[in-house]
Amino acid sequence: MLACVVHGAGDLRVENRAPVEPGEGEIVVAVSFGGICGSDLHYYHRGAVGDFHVREPLVLGHEVVGHVAAHGSDVDGPAAGTPVAVHPATPCDDCPECTGNHRNVCADTRYLGSAARLPHVHGGFAQRITVPAAQVRALPPGLELERAVLAEPLSVALHAVRRAGDVTGRRVLVTGAGPIGCLLVAALRRAGAAEVVVSDLLDAPLALASKVGATSVVRADDPAGPGEADIAIEASGSPAGLRTCLERVRRAGRVVLLGLLPPGEVGFLGNVVVTRELTLAGAFRFDREFDEALTLLADGLPVDPVVTHTFPLERATEAFDVAGNRAVASKVLLDLS
Repeated sequence: MLACVVHGAGDLRVENRAPVEPGEGEIVVAVSFGGICGSDLHYYHRGAVGDFHVREPLVLGHEVVGHVAAHGSDVDGPAAGTPVAVHPATPCDDCPECTGNHRNVCADTRYLGSAARLPHVHGGFAQRITVPAAQVRALPPGLELERAVLAEPLSVALHAVRRAGDVTGRRVLVTGAGPIGCLLVAALRRAGAAEVVVSDLLDAPLALASKVGATSVVRADDPAGPGEADIAIEASGSPAGLRTCLERVRRAGRVVLLGLLPPGEVGFLGNVVVTRELTLAGAFRFDREFDEALTLLADGLPVDPVVTHTFPLERATEAFDVAGNRAVASKVLLDLS
């Protein structure tokens, strides 16, 4: 089978790999589509995500959908041929975080397409993958695979909204209009936010944010700025975006840090946090939001504009290059069918 494999910084290959046979409790999924994530781009460009460096060839990808191809022994899961999405995380279910309903921050979790462990956990950019049956979700009736592939990044957005608290009737600022930022807009509007203001340095992402429900958009380099917000969610992963959130959220407001900042220490306006009594909350990955995301996508959540390009697996390098150009692309898919 063919797979998209990173060997190091700038070294991305489409190569033949032997499929993994299913063991007890496992399901084989014939992958149809995979979405290229920011972490995939980091592995491609830098050979690392944060402190996790590629130390052996790694199949990338954790946003994948397809059809059940085969079962291992003792499997209670969707029948062969069923269209499915794959939850990328397998927490340990035994640590204090897992038993305390914080499975998304389990230190012992296995995550598709991650170099955090050695051996690395291979991802979903392969024509066939084998995963625990608990990670496989049958798609709701009527949900097409091309929309279902957004379930993973939408889950990230939904978790950030949950960390923001009650957004009903609130004015929310989102810094960063990448795929996650745009999905945040749709999720916030669905959750009842009265206004969602989005800032970014580029016009094309801001136009997409408007299409998915932003009530107003503003260039991040506009001296006038986005105005005051009740809640701010930082989705750009930039120190400048964090600064904007801290400066623009109202006194006693809440700031959710979602975008991963550059490695190492990042300075921030600590005195502003103290004197305005702001609340800072981190938002990392997701857990049960995955099932909610599939339901929302099946119900027609208006997120289709987020997918801007689809490339066949054989053109994976081109797909990654386009995905890295925010002036022209948002979510880029690989067609592995």
